This record gives sequence, C-alpha cells and structure tokens, in this order.
Amino acid sequence: MKIGIIFGGFSKEREISFAGGRTVYDNLNKSLFEAVPVFVDSFGNFVLLDWEFVYKGSIRDFYPPAEFIPSKEGDFQIYAEQIGKLSPAQQLEMINKIGRKIEPGDLKNHFDFAFLCLHGPYGEDGRIQGLFEYLGIPYSGSGILPSAIGIDKSVQKKMMVSAGFNSPAFFSIDRKSYIEGNCKGIFDRAKKEIGFPIVIKPANQGSSIGVTILNEDDNYKFMEAIEKAFFTKWIDAAEWKKKSTAEKNEFIRVLADIREGIGMPVAIDTQVIYHPADLVAYLDKAFEKNTEGLVLEALDGESKVLIEGFIEGKEFSCIVVQTKSSLNSGEDRGEALALPPTEIRKGKELFDYRSKYLPGLSRKITPIDLPNEQIEAIRKECERLFHALNFDVYARIDGFISKEGKIFLNDPNTTSGMMPSSFFFHQAAEIGLNPSQFLTYIIRTSLVQRIAASKNSRAFDQLLVNLDKAIKEDKAAKTNKIKVAVLLGGYSSERHISVESGRNIYEKLASSTKYEPVPVFLTGSAEEHILYQIPINILLKDNADDIKDKIDNYKVHELVKQIITEASAITDKYASADNLAKPKRLSYEELGSMVDCVFIALHGRPGEDGAVQAKLEQIGLPYNGSGVESSQITIDKYRTNEILRQNGFLVAEHLLITEDSWNTDKNEVLNVLKGKIHFPFIAKPVDDGCSSAVRKIKTPEEFEAFATLIFRKQETLDSSAAHLLHIKDKEEFPRKQVLLVEELISKRDAKHFLEITGGMLTRYDAQGGVVYEVFEASEALSEGEVLSLEEKFLAGQGQNITPARYSKNAAERQQISEKVKRTLGAAAKLLNINGYTRIDAFVRIYDVNRVEVIFIEVNSLPGMTPATCIFHQSAINGYKPYDFIDNILNFAFQKRKAVLN
Repeated sequence: MKIGIIFGGFSKEREISFAGGRTVYDNLNKSLFEAVPVFVDSFGNFVLLDWEFVYKGSIRDFYPPAEFIPSKEGDFQIYAEQIGKLSPAQQLEMINKIGRKIEPGDLKNHFDFAFLCLHGPYGEDGRIQGLFEYLGIPYSGSGILPSAIGIDKSVQKKMMVSAGFNSPAFFSIDRKSYIEGNCKGIFDRAKKEIGFPIVIKPANQGSSIGVTILNEDDNYKFMEAIEKAFFTKWIDAAEWKKKSTAEKNEFIRVLADIREGIGMPVAIDTQVIYHPADLVAYLDKAFEKNTEGLVLEALDGESKVLIEGFIEGKEFSCIVVQTKSSLNSGEDRGEALALPPTEIRKGKELFDYRSKYLPGLSRKITPIDLPNEQIEAIRKECERLFHALNFDVYARIDGFISKEGKIFLNDPNTTSGMMPSSFFFHQAAEIGLNPSQFLTYIIRTSLVQRIAASKNSRAFDQLLVNLDKAIKEDKAAKTNKIKVAVLLGGYSSERHISVESGRNIYEKLASSTKYEPVPVFLTGSAEEHILYQIPINILLKDNADDIKDKIDNYKVHELVKQIITEASAITDKYASADNLAKPKRLSYEELGSMVDCVFIALHGRPGEDGAVQAKLEQIGLPYNGSGVESSQITIDKYRTNEILRQNGFLVAEHLLITEDSWNTDKNEVLNVLKGKIHFPFIAKPVDDGCSSAVRKIKTPEEFEAFATLIFRKQETLDSSAAHLLHIKDKEEFPRKQVLLVEELISKRDAKHFLEITGGMLTRYDAQGGVVYEVFEASEALSEGEVLSLEEKFLAGQGQNITPARYSKNAAERQQISEKVKRTLGAAAKLLNINGYTRIDAFVRIYDVNRVEVIFIEVNSLPGMTPATCIFHQSAINGYKPYDFIDNILNFAFQKRKAVLN
C-alpha cells in the first residue's frame, strides 16, 4: 500500500511538520507500506521529493536550493518565500532541483493513502482534508468539520463552554479592528474580566508560536503581546537609529524567524518586503525622514487573537484514539479511548517551541502525578471533548487541572506533532505500541473511518481487505534477525542527545528486515557502568533523566494497567508481546550472550573515550566506531590537536587551564592567556561535544564567569555568571577540572572563509586495508557566536548547506572540495579512526591552489539524531540512513573477524 506522507507546508509550524514527516517515513512498516514523500513548499506546490532531502535537518537546508539564495548583506538564513515574488516558472525551476511537481489531480496516481503531517493553517483546518475528499483519496485523522473546529481556538472555546466544559474567562479581538485602531480599552477589559496572569495567543497557531503570558500591569507590554499574536510589529524610529549594523541584523533575524518573530514577507502600508536584508535597508532609508516609526505586518499574520486567564495547576497533554468504527453508518464515530495523560513539569514559564522539541528542557511525566480518580476524570473529560467536537481516529488534547481538581481543557489538536519522543508516540508506547505499530493502527483506523463517512465507500474497500491480510501475515511471520544492542544514555551533559541518537538508530533498525534492535540504557559512573535492557515505553520517554527515573522507580501504574486492558482490541491486533517487559539489569557478560553486536550511541564519556569499547572487546562483541586507543585520543580535544599539529595539520592555538591553577592564582592564568591567546577567544570543556558549554569569551570578566561555572563544586549555577554568559533556561553546563581555551579562528586575508563539518565511512579493501570514503562536507551556518546545541540537533533549527559552498564556480568548488576531503581523510587515518567519524573544521580559501583546513575537533561517535548532517552527506554518496548504519555495522563485524584471524 503506497502511503503519501504530506509534510512541510507554508505555516509557521512547517519545520515540525517536516521533522514529523521524516519520523513517519522512517517508521512505516516496510512489510506493509511503501512510503512516498510529498513535500508541500512555501507556495503550496506538491513536490514528489527526492528521498535524500527527507533527511535534511531543516527545510532551509535544501529549499530554496543554494544556487537560488540571493547574496546579500547580513548572512540571513531564509525560506523560499523570502527570496521575492516568484513566478510559477521560477518556482518550478527550484522544485526541479529537489524533486518533481505533482498537480493535485495527479496525486492519486502516486499513492493510495495520504498520511497528513501538516500543521497549522492549510494542514489542520479542513482545507487539505477537503482536497483529498474531492480527489477521492483516503487520508489520516479527522475529517473536514472537526479539523476546521480544531484549528480555531476562539470557536473551540465557545463550543466547549456551550457543551459544559470548564474555561477560564476569555474574549477575542479581530485583526481588522485592531489594525484600524479600535483597540482602546482592550487592556482595561482584560484586567477587569480576566485579571493577571493574562494569556495572549493567536487563535489559529500551534507549537506555542506567538503566545505570551503577561504577569504585570503594563499596557505597553500588553500591546506588544497583542502585536506578537497578530504577527505585527511596531518599529520605533529612534530605537532603530541607536542600533549598530550588527544589532540591526540580529533584530531583523529574530523578527523574520517564523518561530520567534512575525516572519517574512512583511507589508508596510502597500509595499511588500520579502528578504530580511532588504528590510534592513528599507528601514534605514525610511527613518531618514520618518522620526516616529512604522508598523510591519506579516503576510501570513493572524486574523484573530484570543485573550484568556492563566490557569494555575498541573499542565497535561492526552492522546485520545478511536477504538472502533462502524462501516455501516457515518453517524457512528466510534468509541474514544484516552491514553495515559502526560504531565508537563515546568513553572509559570511558557512551554514554548524550544522546550517542546529540544530533549532535556522539560519533564514529561506519564501518567500525570495525581490520584487515580483525578487521572480517570481527566481521561473521561478528554474522551467527552473528542466526541463533542466530532473528532475521529485520534486527537491530542491539552489542559490543566487546578489544585481544587477542576479540569480545564484547551487546544484540542486533530494533528499531533510526530517527533520521535512526542506525546503521540510516547503515550502509545504506554499501552505497548511501538511507533511502527501505532502508525499502522492510525492508517487502518483512518481508512475505516473514511469508508464509514464516504459517499463512495466501495472505492476504498479493497484497500482495507488487502491491508488486513498483510497485517495478519506480517504478525504471523517468523524472522531470524541479527540482534543489535543499541546502547544509549550515559551520565554526561550529552546524555539527552545520546538518547535521541539511540532512538533514531533503534527505529531505523526496527523497521528493517535484517536487524532486531534491543534498547540498552547505560547509567552509573566512570567507576561502574550500569546497563538495563528497557521496553519501548521507557525508551520513548522524553529524555535520559526520565528514562533513568522510570528504571530506578519501576512500576506499572494501576491505571495504566487498566488502560492496557481497555486497549486490548488495539494491542492484540498490532503490538508485540515483549513491548512492555520489565527493565532488566545486565552485566556486560550477559549482554554478550544475548546480542550479536552493539551500536554505541553514547556521546562524550563514556562511549567516545574507549571505556565502553574496552568492555565490549573483553567479551568479544563487535561494535561500531573506533577502537579503544583511537577513542582515548579523540575524546581529548587538546591531545587530538597536538597530534595533528605535530604531523603538519593546522589547528587553533590552544591552552589548557586546570581548576588548581585557576584557584591558586587567577591573575597569573589571565596573564598567561594574554601572552598566548588574545580576546576574543573560545572557551570549552576539553572532553565534551555537542557544543556543550562552548562560549566566545570577549572580556576577562566573561572568562572569570566561565571558570566560575565550569569549576563549580555544586550542581546549581552561579546566577550572575550565568547571566553574564547568557546561559539559557535549563541549559546544561558541565562541571570539569580542566578547560580548554582556543584562539578564535578568523578569515584573515582569505578570499572565502567558512565553518564545515565533514563525515566519512570506512571499509576494507581486498587486501584487508582500511579505505576512507570521505563525504562532501556540510557548511554549518550559525545564527549566534558559536554553533549551538539546537542548531546541531533540533529539527528546524540552524542551517547546513551540503555540499559546502567553497566557490560559485562549480569546477573550482569541486577542486577545493577534493583538497578538503583529502585533508580530512589524512587526519582520520593518522588518528586510526574506524567505522565512521565527523570532523569539524574551518576552511580558508585564498584561491583554488591555496586552501587551509583548520581543525576544531574529531568525533569518533558522531551524533546520529534524525536531523544531523552526516545523513545529508552520506545521501550524496547514495546511502539512505539505514544503508549508512548497515555499512557501519558490517564494518564492525568484519573488524571483529579480522581481529580473531
């Protein structure tokens, strides 16, 4: 059965849609389905996407294609609609670089069923559902009417109140009235009818985009929040003129960001401005005469803003699924079953885009920590709302429960985010469904629902008959697969990214016909590694700390047992018997007797330092990546760069500073620094990766703050030091006894200068020698002073251009690329890297004959999250992510065999 995965779109949530579509693409059961990626671009075109682009970290990594990005001041990262007003022919020229345009009427020739991963307007509002109804293509999720209700928070509120659901005080204001100036008295009305805190949010957006919680009696801040929710912005002329060029660019960068700002293009009176650089130039010129200011309006702004009271209490999210459907009556929408609701642990701060989608920034507790009767009350209220709003198949319903036990439901969504650890998969795992099984359930239930509601249901009957037969055969089939322990977690500051990497490896292997992955969580300390085989519901917890907590305090909640029983009609059909097994503590020896190989998905220590490798070699288990000695070298950035320097490679000037030397004489350390490395410079841990605690240090005060944080004895951060270094809320900052200072690599007099990250794969030749297949490097674009954790690993953040843009001339670019690849490969060979690696470096280009590669660090176990750029690079060489992982494992087996021989 061909499944068209519809993802991307042109809403402000397009990046989460893109990431969710990739998750579905990877997790569809390959025995039942053929995935067909259909990307919806910024202009609403349907694109049959070439598979390699599915694995880009961000839409901006491939669309607009690099050659269509205008060269303008400011180095802004842009979406296709920000290039300018493009004709259909120009749009088609871009589309042809990434795939093939499909006209709506032709969609039926490419797939049998549409799995909708679109979010926000045009995705959750009934319009795309209406298109597929018209085309006669069955699709996932709710139909037209519930989707239209589900997107509009203002309409929802009124319907919910009419149906007897609790609600805080609320009212809405419309955009036209606000723009025309009919906004007097809104703040007074909000204070009188609602009181503080006040929640201001767009009526038709998700992912907490455009939302503000106002705690203070400040009319100016209230109007700012209204502007934010309407996606309009007042620019004050005097304030603009005070800004430096860099400050103007940063201001517009944030303003143009579809997640933080109002987005672009924008309208100013009757003029439309598309590109951020053009907006900077326009404002500079406008404010030569205009001394007051002007209003910017996003073209995709909001039509209505909801103003409501803030609810004090526990916040939760609950997935509700349909357990039965009637094939005889469109009236019968089936029975609703609420899965175990998840508590979102936070304070009064907003559960924003960053904390929703970056692992480790929030705690998600399932089921919510409440007495059984209150959990059951939440479930029943969610099920009641599912029926009241005519939802079908599935929905995600958010809400709060007050200290008095009063339940407030808000933001019912007909399409849930589908990131690997989203509520959608997280709660399904509680009843024993892994992601692949849950997607199969969603497809079949949606198909049944379309048949029940369709005026021409016979058109889909054979699809259902074929699918049921295939599901039955697949469940009965016996396989003899290679067992691979996927080792994830750890105890370093990189443990959350390790979980993301491990989960991604698990899911890629789980949907294959060759491997049977076994998730194994590592915790403990350097002195004692503690291993646990974990079930799917624990694997899909939000982050490493949640996984460890569930293992340490393992029990099956009484109400979860009840829900598992209630869901038996689903799980009997789709789930595996061992999906909910109890966590099992393992020794390395026991691990050796139960699996054939280990995929180490750990980052930092242990994992990249040779410690785990040494244990696995003792028991004779093949493993991915480099050996003990090589890992012991590359974990230490100082030692790695010293070896590279001694062998003629270029590295940054660097210096180690110990906690003892700092505590003994700070002034002496600063004097040594000034004599060897000048401000600004880079400070970072010597043995952590993932951009953990990497900072550009511009003053002695900032360096003292950095040393204060990294050499601290307690877990909590010094608030003044954290403030000075702009440490984000809940950002991990490791404690170390040694830190590394490096010179800030600059362009100097080079013609072109860029930061790259280059991956590679090793294999054996016929004589048993190791061959290094070096991929085209990615050009890493940073929005801040250093490449952040989010930009490296969070879907939709940052931008990586692959292949790197060394030159505008294609022949010259390739010549330079070959030189860079040879240099990276030579360094990997010197360091005896095995399996695969990622090397970060800067490149100075003077001309095609003179190219300098300055090494930053070598990663022996690169991040393997869905968004990481090593998958973009391997795709150019024809490796799908599964193929890349398969090659890594094959090398591990060959290496073990070579050792034994």
